[in-house]
Amino acid sequence: MNQHKPIKKAVFPVAGLGTRFLPATKAIPKELLPIVDRPLIQYAVDEAREAGIEQIIFVTGRGKTAIVEHFDVAYELEATMKERGKDMSVLDPTRATPGDIITVRQQVPLGLGHAIWCARAIVGDEPFAILLPDELMVGEPGCMKQMVDAYNEVGGNLVSVLEVPQEDVSSYGVIAPGASISDTLTEVTGLVEKPPVAEAPSNKIISGRYILQPEVMRTLENQGKGAGGEIQLTDAMARMIGNQPFHAVTFAGNRYDCGSKTGFVEATLALALQREDMGEEVRAIAERLLAQ
Repeated sequence: MNQHKPIKKAVFPVAGLGTRFLPATKAIPKELLPIVDRPLIQYAVDEAREAGIEQIIFVTGRGKTAIVEHFDVAYELEATMKERGKDMSVLDPTRATPGDIITVRQQVPLGLGHAIWCARAIVGDEPFAILLPDELMVGEPGCMKQMVDAYNEVGGNLVSVLEVPQEDVSSYGVIAPGASISDTLTEVTGLVEKPPVAEAPSNKIISGRYILQPEVMRTLENQGKGAGGEIQLTDAMARMIGNQPFHAVTFAGNRYDCGSKTGFVEATLALALQREDMGEEVRAIAERLLAQ
């Protein structure tokens, strides 16, 4: 196996206002809205940990301190649960090792590329992962673990991709695919952010998971605004193609767009149906509602 510098850091852009979920997100970060009984951010952090990520970097904004609180030790809660003989294991994933979570502020909403650039001092000269919590990726193993396994083979930069109907491509970043390395690994020859349907190079969209080399920070440093008047991460990655290896990993699993209300409901229903403790009951409820 080729030796590549390991992926130990992950950046989570969580500074968004969550306006599509108002009024629920007026006082609660959208990343803490639960899919059944786990906050959205917890799924992404657990996915990163499964992939061997050791340092979690949250790029936050005003009103987002509750995200960090979620991964802190809740002394009063735990003491009360212990006194009452409650199962404490449910809190295990929420306890971060001291020093493993770092936060930086994105003071102005200038786009995803700018949010990633805000973490430049922490990333330093190491390759790093990016996980967008709005994209709930469910698979065995998780999406980031699949990507790290591919990275250990080819190195360089990787993005996770999924195929969507051609008419939907203008809502996403889209890859121009090159040579196929395997059934799930494809060379990337170009990237386009939200292209018109007729100009899209493929129907393979970037699905919220990345492994990037630190040079992307230098690229973002002097990058102007792109689609939507924001500093786009896709534009920075496109400029790196040809200078470094760039591949796409087709995720073997399910993606739920929890940035939309319908996607959020779909994710909640899908994961509830998979649960041994409630799946049958939820299925019966859904069937009863559909029959009305």
